[in-house]
Parts: sequence; structure tokens; C-alpha cells
Amino acid sequence: MLKRGAAAAIAPFLVMDVIARANARQAALAPGAPGIIRMEVGQPGTGAPRGAVQAASRALLAGEPLGYTEAFGLRSLREAISRHYGRFYDGLALAPDRIAVTTGASGGFLLAFLSAFDIGDRIAMAAPYYPPYLNILHALGMVPVVLPTAASTRFQPTIAMLERLAAREGLPDGLIVASPCNPAGTMLQAVDLAALAQWCDTHGVRLVSDEIYHGLTWDFPAATAASFSDSAIVINSFSKYWSMTGWRVGWMVLPHDLLGAAERLKQNMFISAPHISQVAAEAAFACTDEITANLARYRRSRDFLLHELPQVGFPALSPAQGAFYLYADISQHGSDSLSFADRILETAGVAVTPGIDFDAERGHEFLRFSYCGPEADMREAPSRLALLGA
Repeated sequence: MLKRGAAAAIAPFLVMDVIARANARQAALAPGAPGIIRMEVGQPGTGAPRGAVQAASRALLAGEPLGYTEAFGLRSLREAISRHYGRFYDGLALAPDRIAVTTGASGGFLLAFLSAFDIGDRIAMAAPYYPPYLNILHALGMVPVVLPTAASTRFQPTIAMLERLAAREGLPDGLIVASPCNPAGTMLQAVDLAALAQWCDTHGVRLVSDEIYHGLTWDFPAATAASFSDSAIVINSFSKYWSMTGWRVGWMVLPHDLLGAAERLKQNMFISAPHISQVAAEAAFACTDEITANLARYRRSRDFLLHELPQVGFPALSPAQGAFYLYADISQHGSDSLSFADRILETAGVAVTPGIDFDAERGHEFLRFSYCGPEADMREAPSRLALLGA
């Protein structure tokens, strides 16, 4: 038998399977039948800002040589990202040389883990978590250390959890935090993020901060780990706030001690992020009016669903302080979120993601609803779910 790599045994990213089932269900519908409402994936229904699309179109029509860029990206884009930090985070000064443009946040996570950690290193994360954190670490031969959380801690890690882990098993080599987080949409207050960053620095634990939902905040602004630690790695992306998922362009803020390693890895693994996507991303910074309108739409959908979902059988919802997700406790309906999600798709025509994608131990009692799709669909979803008889 031919050998295959151990990485091939990693778990699937289940939301991608839900997408495939929802696509198949949509294709099988009779002409004129109501379509599937997509609440399974964090893909904004707003599309890339017009200014970004126009900039890409101009570059293509001008016949510019859209080839390789420097490994860390176009200098002009890195400078634009640096200015963004000054505007977004109370004048934070961040040198463009610390910024690496990546092939989406996914490319950033791979570079972060490879540049900061070794095979066998232990990296802590709160559950529920974004599934690729765990799956990428497994594929790289690293060891995810899951910290169970609850609504009482806003599904976020705490220093007390880390202290208990250290006393029981020793210090982890790294900690991943996400604020706002996927799937719960909860956030760390600036004081809490600062305390976690200080704890990591004091104990020699590398902090990786997932900040791809920054800007999508409803109760208070998000803080960046770059404000509190020079050794933290920050990951961000144009996918969510700027609605550019398919353009596959994001960025990292790197500490000085990892710049050389990350650049060499990027040269060899990715060469550079797509040039055309970098052109579009730079232009997206100027599209403030359109982005503001998108945010207002997401907020309306969030507020509507927070009110309506409890009326149709989903009373226990995460606080939804940021991002565009609601994490629903469905334990009153059973303990098989995968089957329940399938039933909702088949019976109500609403695609949702089972919680086991985000928490292998307790996710069978949760579903994630994404509310970044078309506003009309979000307003129709509760009535369909009511007919389900959940």
C-alpha cells in the first residue's frame, strides 16, 4: 500500500460540507421554489467595495504587469495598513516593516504557527474555536490544548484557566485568542486582552491574536494585541470587514524576532499574495461610506435575530458583541447538532453550522447562525424556523 501523509488524517472543516449540501439542495429545488437561506458561512452578502473592484478593473485594463510582488506584499499596501492602525487604534504607530500581506488570514495562520512553534509544541485555545486553528496545528505536528469555556466567561479564555492549565500540565508554548470570536461573536475587553498579553509575555508564551472581525463590533470597539505586546502575532484580513472573502488577501503584524523566519517561509510557500488582490485591498481603505452602510445592515440583522430567534425555539444565544454570528444552545432540542442542522436544512430550507465544528466535546449541543447574508433572508429565517416546529 502506498504511504500517505499523516496530515491527511486531519478532521474536515464541517462548514464546507454544509455549504456543499446546501448547494446540492438549492440545485434540486423546483423552478420558482423558495431558495435556501444561507446562515452557515461567514461570507458577507455585500461583496467587495465598489472602489476596490474598480481599482482592480483599472489595473487589468491598463495592462499592468500583475506578477509577483515582494514576499511581504506591495509596499504601498503595507503602508496603508500601517496608517489604518493609526486611525483605528487611537494613533497606534506600527512600522510597515512589521506587516506581511498574506493569502488570506488562512495563509497568515500557517506562517504564524510555522515561524513561532515547533513540532510537539502545545498551543492553547478556548473552545469553541475556529476549526482551522486546531486542524492546522494537528497537520503541522503541533498539539492543540483546548480550554473549555462557557457563557459565564463569554466563551473567552481567562488567566485563571491558563494558570490551572500550567499547574496541571505545564505552561503552553502559545495561546490563540480571537476577539470578536468565531463562533460566539463575543469579545475581550481591552483590559482583559492586555492582561492576557502581559501574562503571555511574563511566562514566555507566544500570543497569536486573531483580529479578522475587527470593525464588526456592536457594543464596544475591539482592541488589538499589538497595543499591548511587541512579541504577539496579529492576524487580520480583508475578508470580513471589507467583504472580500474570495480575493484571498489578509495580513500579519509580526514581532521583530520572527520577521526573517516568516519572510523566508512566505517566499518558499506562497511567493506572494495575489497582486491584483493587493491592488483591490489598498483601494478598499477609501470605501468608508459603503463599509458603514454594510455595518448598519449587519447590525439590523443581528438585532432582529436576537429578538426573533428566542420566539421560535432558540432562547439561549451568545451575547453577539461582534463579528456576525449567533451561537445557540440547542440542548433543549437534543444533543446531536449535526443531525439537527441537517433537519433544519431539509425541512426549513435554512443552512446552519453544527456546533461540533467548533467544539468536539460540547458542540453537539450548539448551532451557529451567521447573519451576514442578505437582509431580506435574515428577516425570513425565523418564520421558516418556526414552521420547523423545533
